[in-house]
Amino acid sequence: MLNYLIRRLLIGLLTLTCITFIVYGLIRQMPGDPTTVAINESDPSKKLDLASFKRMREQYYLDDPFPIGYAHWVTNLLRGDLGRSSYQKQSVTSAIGQRIGPTLLLSVTSLTLALLLSIPLGLYSSARNGKTDERVLSTLLYMLYSFPSFVAALLLQYTFYLKLGWLPLDGMHSDGYESYSFVGQLVDVAWHSILPVVCYTYGSLAYESRFIRANMAEVLRQDYIRTARAKGVGPISLLVRHAFRNTLIPMVTLRGMMLPALLSGTVILEKIFSWPGMGLLFLEAIYARDYSLIMGLTLLFSVLTLLGTLVSDILYAVVDPRVSYS
Repeated sequence: MLNYLIRRLLIGLLTLTCITFIVYGLIRQMPGDPTTVAINESDPSKKLDLASFKRMREQYYLDDPFPIGYAHWVTNLLRGDLGRSSYQKQSVTSAIGQRIGPTLLLSVTSLTLALLLSIPLGLYSSARNGKTDERVLSTLLYMLYSFPSFVAALLLQYTFYLKLGWLPLDGMHSDGYESYSFVGQLVDVAWHSILPVVCYTYGSLAYESRFIRANMAEVLRQDYIRTARAKGVGPISLLVRHAFRNTLIPMVTLRGMMLPALLSGTVILEKIFSWPGMGLLFLEAIYARDYSLIMGLTLLFSVLTLLGTLVSDILYAVVDPRVSYS
């Protein structure tokens, strides 16, 4: 296992280097740069003078070829410095840290709900295979999976805010949030998060339910399942203890690959709901040509993706003792 981990870490480091190098090269080819955005700032107090303009170009190595600029970024990274955001006017670490909480609120809630609901739905579909209720449920899940989340977001806003007035349109807080009690603040945030959580959850719920159903259908055709059924094992025990346990490896893979989603957020949904999370921050960084912030977010998401893959592979051995990494 140790040799396997060392190999995977070395491969991951090489992959991470390639990803960040390519992304850095791409953003350096975009029209405009941090100084261009600052010069075109509509607020006169924020416009650059000549000295600040030269200092910013030196700070972001804009006069150097992009491989040299990338080398400087890597050097700073090895010292633990992700740079300073030209858009947020603070360190990249602080800018990211302020947005992690709102994104985790949506992503953790969504992934938890999807997991808790998809397992019973998937098992129910397997138990009722071919029945009318199972066909109706499968059709509904397929429709949910096919329905774009950004369209659902607009429809939910139109229905529950504009027509019914039951839920807030966007944002994370109401006006006067600071004056609420602690419980009042929790309720206010929960109230604002209902629509985003629904949009985050229904697609994952539909996909995971169908994923479990498809894996269960394959496992239920195995010889050992027929043997257990012939021995008189009950239907619930057959589904849960015998069949479902053998679908855990693909489930572990699926969950491991969802690790980046915990922090990456969804750009479109966070934009629609004006939710101050990581996805919206990434979009703002691209608009502002904020090289340091874009690279910091790219590094974070890439590390999470590689880590999720590694964790999935390691957990194979936990859920299936037959798997070996020797």
